[in-house]
Amino acid sequence: MPAQNPYEQYQRNKILTATPAEVTLMLYEGAIKFCNIAIMAIEQKDIEKAHVNIRKTQRIIEEFRNTLDRKYPVAEEFDKIYVYVLRRLFEANIRKDKEILEEVNVHLRTLRDTWKEVMKACNKA
Repeated sequence: MPAQNPYEQYQRNKILTATPAEVTLMLYEGAIKFCNIAIMAIEQKDIEKAHVNIRKTQRIIEEFRNTLDRKYPVAEEFDKIYVYVLRRLFEANIRKDKEILEEVNVHLRTLRDTWKEVMKACNKA
């Protein structure tokens, strides 16, 4: 059996040992990363790469929607944001429009930063 790449092993262990809050943060970071890759792919006229990375971003947002705990009123507000972001990602994918993706990234960064603040507040409690 070939030796595993130490970086891949580190990444795997990082995910397996993360708390649910940390996994959520990683997913936000991943969505931002994939959106950035899609923007660069559009700039480079690599339509397939743009499509693949927009779809990766969409799948993360879809997962966030599917895992919302709807017993809390704030879940409905997050759902509205996620629906809007998904619609914009769909439009960006159809048009291969980097400006839409840049707008989406602003929303994703805001959501990520809000999540970081929630994590800090919970750690202080």
